[in-house]
Amino acid sequence: MSESEPAAAAAEAGEQRAATALLASGIEHTLTRHGRVGSLEEAAAARGVTPADIVKTLVVRRAEDDYLFVLVPGDREISWPKLRAHLGVNRLSMPDAATARDVTGYERGTITPFGSLTAWPVVADTTLTGRTISIGAGAHGVAATAYADEVVRALAADVADVTDPR
Repeated sequence: MSESEPAAAAAEAGEQRAATALLASGIEHTLTRHGRVGSLEEAAAARGVTPADIVKTLVVRRAEDDYLFVLVPGDREISWPKLRAHLGVNRLSMPDAATARDVTGYERGTITPFGSLTAWPVVADTTLTGRTISIGAGAHGVAATAYADEVVRALAADVADVTDPR
């Protein structure tokens, strides 16, 4: 078995887990497979959306073994003061790549709440709603395009102003 075979098997398992969770959610969506890309703009072009419509799923740690997902539009970034105030905490951090993989089952760049090993709470930025978005689907170059309000509903996401423009 080559070094890349376990990675390929993990990616396939991640994609399958996300696809199964998306189907189970009942939301209407389209899966897109385009392979690895080098930038947000390349990903948007490959998916037929604008960079603002690409949704990054970020893993945030509140405390030991207490994480949440934050859904951030591609043209925005987390506002740590806003997110801390919204959650009523003084400290938040982002776990390293290995920890994020361990708690979600997905490697960075493929993370999605759909099919995560643990159903962590989800916070979606207010700018996501009312439009079609493209969210990662468990493997590099795989995404689900869906109506944001349905994604928010399916994930029971808490919608809040937690980002700023990049």
